[in-house]
Amino acid sequence: MAKSSTWETLFSLVYDAKALIPVEVGEPTLRYLQASEESNNEAMLINLELLEERRDLAHIRMAAQKHRMERCYNQRTNLRYFKVGDLVLRKVTQNTRELNAGKLTSTLEGPYRISAITSKGSYKLENHNRDKLPSNWNVAHLKKYYC
Repeated sequence: MAKSSTWETLFSLVYDAKALIPVEVGEPTLRYLQASEESNNEAMLINLELLEERRDLAHIRMAAQKHRMERCYNQRTNLRYFKVGDLVLRKVTQNTRELNAGKLTSTLEGPYRISAITSKGSYKLENHNRDKLPSNWNVAHLKKYYC
């Protein structure tokens, strides 16, 4: 099967030839009958010379597809930057939710204060008593709190 990113089969990228299925070998088709060994060798040499170019084109198409996917993903993300001291609400996840909480409970908890910026998009939080939360929190789980 041809890959959608390269429009080539893996066999053709490795050997630069089309694979024959066993039915074509046992029951010869027109393509198989018209091939002679000399013309096949010439075609294989020409294809081997062009193989590196086909691999490069496949690599370029794969990189372009990854770039398009990344651009589409980044259009849907909302980047938020917080400063130390900002008040934020934390999203309630499956492991931080109360045991018997129903579906109508709040999806946010807090407010929490940002005590430190640990890396790009990751923050240390503390509650109103200045007790630090045990782990870092990602931007995707935080929302700005307006008093």
